[in-house]
Amino acid sequence: MVRLLFFTFLLAISSYANAQEFDKYFLDRTLRIDYIFSGNKSHQEISLSNLYTMPRWFGKRLNLDKIPVEGNGQITVRTHNSKKTIYKNSFSTLFQEWLSYDEAAGPAHSFENVFLVPMPKDTVDITVELRNNRRETITSYTHTVVPTDILIKKTGERNITPYVTLQQAQDSSRCIHVAFVAEGYTINEMDTYINDAKEAMDAIFAHEPFKSSRDRFNVIAVKSTSIESGTSEPSKGIWKETILGSHFDTFYSDRYLTTLNLATLHNKLAGTPYEHIIILVNTAQYGGGGILNSYVLSMTHHPMFKPVVVHEFGHSFGGLADEYAYDFEQIPMYPHDVEPWEPNITTLKDFHGKWESMISPGTPIPTPDSSNPEIIKTKVGLFEGAGYSLKGVYRGTQDCRMRTNETPEFCPVCQNALQLLIDFYTK
Repeated sequence: MVRLLFFTFLLAISSYANAQEFDKYFLDRTLRIDYIFSGNKSHQEISLSNLYTMPRWFGKRLNLDKIPVEGNGQITVRTHNSKKTIYKNSFSTLFQEWLSYDEAAGPAHSFENVFLVPMPKDTVDITVELRNNRRETITSYTHTVVPTDILIKKTGERNITPYVTLQQAQDSSRCIHVAFVAEGYTINEMDTYINDAKEAMDAIFAHEPFKSSRDRFNVIAVKSTSIESGTSEPSKGIWKETILGSHFDTFYSDRYLTTLNLATLHNKLAGTPYEHIIILVNTAQYGGGGILNSYVLSMTHHPMFKPVVVHEFGHSFGGLADEYAYDFEQIPMYPHDVEPWEPNITTLKDFHGKWESMISPGTPIPTPDSSNPEIIKTKVGLFEGAGYSLKGVYRGTQDCRMRTNETPEFCPVCQNALQLLIDFYTK
């Protein structure tokens, strides 16, 4: 009993210290920073586009100067005078993915990117850095923000996009905020959109560890309406006038469904309680995408809607890698002499700290496939073939939600990684 009371006392002290740290440096408001990332394979640049301030802060209040996954880029907030790190977050971007394609060897392209940080009380320096697939910094940009700057635009205080709360967290001060956004739904299709959002939400929370941690999530559905129904399909010559301008054929991949209009996306979200974003696209064509701490984008009326939105949320929320491999194409996404930062794949260059403690002694490497359904779901080892490569990259189990649409659940390795992440944000 004494130990339990002592442990409770330590938790209380820790919570108080975290709250004090946040209140020392930040207001309960959000600073939205719009950037332009541009360049090509040989040269990259980051430029500041706009600064906004919005009511309330809906991101993390714990572990402010820490990140649970490295990502392909990071944003860091430091005090201007002492250079103390007071906030940090990680992300990935379409720009960095584009740099891996042959097209990026030609003329420079530009991409919008938007990041949210808590509104500082005093002057801060903010650094954004981008990394390549060798985890090396390729470019960085630092700028100073003065909170009293009269040109920081206020937004989200009026003309807020209507939204409905689908699920309220048990403790709104220590939870994860998720917002669904409608894309390609007209004003007459809002009832369909809300039903689609509820279906997507229930699909996510049918999977562990989200199921057991459901009360730690606050979920809304933002009613962003489009003039036209559906989405653009460039390969068919179809271009629709939708609120986010989403389209298939991203990077000339017919099923890659994305939006490049991130400023518009955040304009529609301004004033709503949001951090993680799931964009639902009113189409029956198969496709989607998920980008770490940026957004999920998924079709809604294809039979694979629910598995896809769960898989993509694994990317955008959890930083999980794809566990499938191509036998007809080798994408050099993960150099075999560099350990990936994603928690569910490894090249064995620095496997320590991943899922090695979950592997039974004597398990062969690579771990052979089995035909036993129970072993397929639960056997943890080092199965070769992941991160788009047949050789040299390993996953934790034979099958997983991050490997195939037909697998009904996340594997034990991914579940553990997701649980650690949920705890990082909420405990």
